[in-house]
Amino acid sequence: MILAIDQPNYIPWKGYFDLINDVDLFIFYNDVQYTTRDWRNRNTIITPNGIQWLTVPVGSNTNRLICDVKINNKSWQRKHYETIRFAYGRTPYFYKYRDFFEDCYLGREWDYLFELDQYLTVEICRQFLGVKTKFADSRDYSTIGKKNERLLSLIENVGGVDIYESGPAAKNYMITKDYKDRGITVRWKEYNGYPEYPQAGTEFTHNVSILDLLFNTGENAPYYIWGWREKKGILSYCEEQ
Repeated sequence: MILAIDQPNYIPWKGYFDLINDVDLFIFYNDVQYTTRDWRNRNTIITPNGIQWLTVPVGSNTNRLICDVKINNKSWQRKHYETIRFAYGRTPYFYKYRDFFEDCYLGREWDYLFELDQYLTVEICRQFLGVKTKFADSRDYSTIGKKNERLLSLIENVGGVDIYESGPAAKNYMITKDYKDRGITVRWKEYNGYPEYPQAGTEFTHNVSILDLLFNTGENAPYYIWGWREKKGILSYCEEQ
């Protein structure tokens, strides 16, 4: 089994979905420290006025786990939806996805950040990208220790993991020898080479929410995430030696 584990992000960029598509099981890492000014509660979109942040109001307290982060008020939901509609209302595929996002922002209420993040990620995978990966919550498994020890104990308690795939940022704390000693191959996800797609603005950028790709390319979105790579026979990762 191929496994990936990552903290939930708010309407993540396409690379997050690329990692999910690579694996058999993706676990949302919810019972770890919440970090402010990060991707948990915010992301960027492209508007006629340039790059704009969408930030879910959760306060600045860092003394809490991700799963305990509550959303402060409900007024942000309509504001986010209207900002998205202003930014992408004239794109080729806005109306293809409009009902889903109207329901998410105007038809539902969100109390906890992780619930919002997971809902958007899972439903975008299932409904719009055709991803078959299974999902789980880190709280469903027991863990011990911190950082590398905690992550490794989580992976071991999942059971049956042959390959663990991770973003390159984890190189700062993962001790790959520990995984190799337990018969687990570590793969490092590579995010380079994504092709450009039709996008508003004068200078193309990859580092924006998946919303930008969906609204501009519609059902062709998977090609711009992993399809181009499959067509050329290019691997999306490198294995730890």
